[in-house]
Amino acid sequence: MRAALSSYTLEDQERMARAANYFAWQHRVVARELGRRVIEIGCGIGNFTGLLLDACEAVAAVDVEPGCIDRLRERYPGRANLEAFPCDVMAPQFFDLQSFRADSCVCLNVLEHIEEDREALRRMASVLAPDGIMVLILPAFPSLYGPIDELLGHYRRYTRASISKLAETAGLAVKTARYMNAIGFFAWWTNAHILKRRTQSAAQIEVFDRYVVPISSRLESWMHPPFGQSLLIVLTKSLGR
Repeated sequence: MRAALSSYTLEDQERMARAANYFAWQHRVVARELGRRVIEIGCGIGNFTGLLLDACEAVAAVDVEPGCIDRLRERYPGRANLEAFPCDVMAPQFFDLQSFRADSCVCLNVLEHIEEDREALRRMASVLAPDGIMVLILPAFPSLYGPIDELLGHYRRYTRASISKLAETAGLAVKTARYMNAIGFFAWWTNAHILKRRTQSAAQIEVFDRYVVPISSRLESWMHPPFGQSLLIVLTKSLGR
């Protein structure tokens, strides 16, 4: 059972690499929760990894696709704080990450690709320190599910209630669960239900990154919206688990 970014082609990820404002926004909301030794699940070609490398003592970057790991290594040669290797979170070898002694894990737009998402959460938690933190960004609202989700291999989109229940059954406690990217909610709905697009064009990504992200990120730093295209989730290991 494949468990990371296998539905994103290298071309898709190279196109997304231009969305510098978007990844910087993700980093601002995620970084405050992370420790010094971080596992990145589903790193892809490293569009977010570079931001982690600049701030963390050590980063273990993991993706199911060897080609992605090869490209990531090309992008960040000679980084002493980087370990990168192909691995499926559902494979027995994933537990070898316990030796990395991670205090936190980041998993951005990946869990929706995993059929057994509860087991995946348990496995991620198992390779963390007892007081470890897991930070996830997930696609929000099943009503937004459309052709792009299907083509990307998304099993589902989440709500705050559904991910909180899933985390509880996986033995995890919810520290934070909030929506983000409210403007993107309407853009994704339009793509899914009116335009019925199967991919995001380079032009759409550029417009979103250049004009929407600066506005959304500033507004949402003042007030968290009641809905959004995505969910920010911060989880901790429950006492006694």
